[in-house]
Amino acid sequence: MKLAVLGTGEVGSNLASKLVELGNQVMIGSRTSKKAQDLAKRLGKGASGGTFSQAAAFGEVVFNCTHGDSSLEILKSAGVHLDGKVLVDVANPLKFSNNKMSLTVSNTDSLGEQIQRAHPKAKVVKALNTMNYKIMTNPGILSEDTDVFICGNDSAAKAKVTEILRWFGWKRVIDLGGIDRARGMEAVLLLWLSLAQKYGFAPFNYKIVRQSA
Repeated sequence: MKLAVLGTGEVGSNLASKLVELGNQVMIGSRTSKKAQDLAKRLGKGASGGTFSQAAAFGEVVFNCTHGDSSLEILKSAGVHLDGKVLVDVANPLKFSNNKMSLTVSNTDSLGEQIQRAHPKAKVVKALNTMNYKIMTNPGILSEDTDVFICGNDSAAKAKVTEILRWFGWKRVIDLGGIDRARGMEAVLLLWLSLAQKYGFAPFNYKIVRQSA
């Protein structure tokens, strides 16, 4: 499959590496193509690099791994290349100020919804934003099976993202509903950061346990 990963940070690098390892053709996008090309060289055969726009044009499925405070601007540069495609939004609208963390959008809106409104012809699916990047592509490093959440308005797009999550080893995929559910998924980050600061940043994740019948 031809896939695009927008962003060369820890999240983007990790996802691109795993997708290449699984035998896909992956184009990495960055503001300047050199940074993406340098990462692609390290990843080897199957990887290539370009601008955000070039990567979005290449991929059948596009992963948004950019910083949440710049995602809208970056995705705008990808423009019509996102039309009709599955856009997996992994970003979080997080900001730090005076050593305190907050969301730049919350409660009545979310970054996922803003992206969907800005790109109405794209099929936005929120996924993988509630965990450490190491777990995203290797959930088996944890001592037991945990949950990954997704949401979005297009059922076929969510099925495609679920298929990719299965490649990574996810057994428990919980579909929360429409893209408005990104509000809750993004808000989880505040709890995640509090837990990480209390217990350390070693990978951990959530598991939903329901009352027995």
